[in-house]
Amino acid sequence: MAIKHGELVTLEELNPSSPFFKQGASVRVTGKLQEYTVETAIAVVADGNATLKIDTQHLRDISFRIGSIYQLIGELLIQPDNEAILQARVGRIVDGIDLSLYHQSLQLLRQFQADHLNNSTS
Repeated sequence: MAIKHGELVTLEELNPSSPFFKQGASVRVTGKLQEYTVETAIAVVADGNATLKIDTQHLRDISFRIGSIYQLIGELLIQPDNEAILQARVGRIVDGIDLSLYHQSLQLLRQFQADHLNNSTS
């Protein structure tokens, strides 16, 4: 089975009404570390008002610092109560990233991809 690429999504897009909110969906998220529990290897990242729990047990050679910004790739595990946990397989610190600019570039990328898709089908 091939490993899927992580679809670029914002934390705010990971809600039950989102097309990205699917069991096993491979996503890439960016957020500021709010909390980290060593015993459970569970971290919580935030972006704006949205937060996401991250299961970090498979990550190696990465240190977790509250307040640092992380980019994580992994698969979504949707709990019965509709809470999502990202089973992270890749993580990196991206301190210094301008999150506002990052969101703008993500919007432009999606616009370009949609335009390109429309042009190639017509």
